[in-house]
Amino acid sequence: MKISSALLVVLSCVLAQSLGEVARYDNYRIYGVTVNSHEDIKALQSLDGTSDGLIFIYMTSKLAEDSQIVVAPHKFADFEDYLKRNGMTCKVLAENLQQLIDMERRMMNLAKSRTQGFDFDNYHTLDEIHAWLKSLEEDHPDVVSVISAGNSYEGRDLLGVKLSHGAGRPAIFVESGIHAREWITPAATVFIVNELLTSEDEAVKDLAENYDWYVFPSVNPDGYVYTHEKDRMWRKTRQPYGSCVGADANRNWDFHWNEVGASNQPCSDTYAGPKAFSEPEALAVSSYAEKLKDQVKLYVSFHSFSQLLIFPNGYTAQHVDNHKDLKEIGDVAAKALAKRYGTKYTVGDIYSTIYPAAGTSIDYTKGVLGIDLSYCYELRPKNVFQGGFTLPAKQIRPTSLETLDSLVALVNKAKELNYFGEN
Repeated sequence: MKISSALLVVLSCVLAQSLGEVARYDNYRIYGVTVNSHEDIKALQSLDGTSDGLIFIYMTSKLAEDSQIVVAPHKFADFEDYLKRNGMTCKVLAENLQQLIDMERRMMNLAKSRTQGFDFDNYHTLDEIHAWLKSLEEDHPDVVSVISAGNSYEGRDLLGVKLSHGAGRPAIFVESGIHAREWITPAATVFIVNELLTSEDEAVKDLAENYDWYVFPSVNPDGYVYTHEKDRMWRKTRQPYGSCVGADANRNWDFHWNEVGASNQPCSDTYAGPKAFSEPEALAVSSYAEKLKDQVKLYVSFHSFSQLLIFPNGYTAQHVDNHKDLKEIGDVAAKALAKRYGTKYTVGDIYSTIYPAAGTSIDYTKGVLGIDLSYCYELRPKNVFQGGFTLPAKQIRPTSLETLDSLVALVNKAKELNYFGEN
């Protein structure tokens, strides 16, 4: 019996997973595919989840923009032929994804060999982040409380911290790391927490002392551990669905679930799950936020990458009731973010700014919990050429500082518009 080379590749990948080996992306290319019509978009979307040799990094919904797709060597010819048959053009953005991953790992290990203790200029494992969070309660007992939203599918803690300088303050809720491979988001989150506790800058001290903060650096802990130990490009949770694993926890929230911008295919990176809140991580965070909905005035979700500051709606082009305010506040925040290093962010609603997406956390917090200030930051970089998901660790500090500048401006402008009142 003859076995095709493509089948051998698939079988070897399955065997590697079963043996616990680390996924490698040797000679995997990152393609940029320009879409010039809605038919082009549909043609690309039809490929999502059809092969483990195709990983969609970014799927544009705008014409004349590039979608970014990782393609395995055995799929090069088929992929390029498919594009040609559908009248689409492409370019190779990176020739070997594994080189980028290997470089990231070498830099992480080198940084850890040169430092002692928790280093805010490096990427850390989940255990290291959790240990640091617990140490904060010991170091700042009057301000910090360790909190948990619940447990992941594999039983890991959704650990966070509450920062409070006294009762009766309006609250800010931060959710980070819902997509496992977006390492800059937990890194920036812990950096910002440290600044809130130690900064001597008066604007930051005001932000820290006049608001309660509920901060969860990694709300997809199973996926995050998996990116460190098995597959750097993993995005989803780790709950099995037949022969596939995981759902997109940011398409799993129970508000217009799976109406648009999500997939019904369990192997797709945007699989919405079999039902809303099928993923215990999404359910846990939503339940924790619901208990605080009368206190929380600002909900922030950190993602990467694209350099965007976006807000609801994602499920429809129809604007939310306070769209004008959200845009005005966002513009002020983006302007403040750009001052330090010149980093440019685009501001707008999810649907028209990045792509249609239903079942997201911030659509839920706005639409169900009534948290009028619900924002998502898509952090650095702008594109794959600047690092993509493997953003160099030297970018953690500037990313975090400019984001903190932005948060200061965002809160001050929202306060000016009376979004922070007495509880």
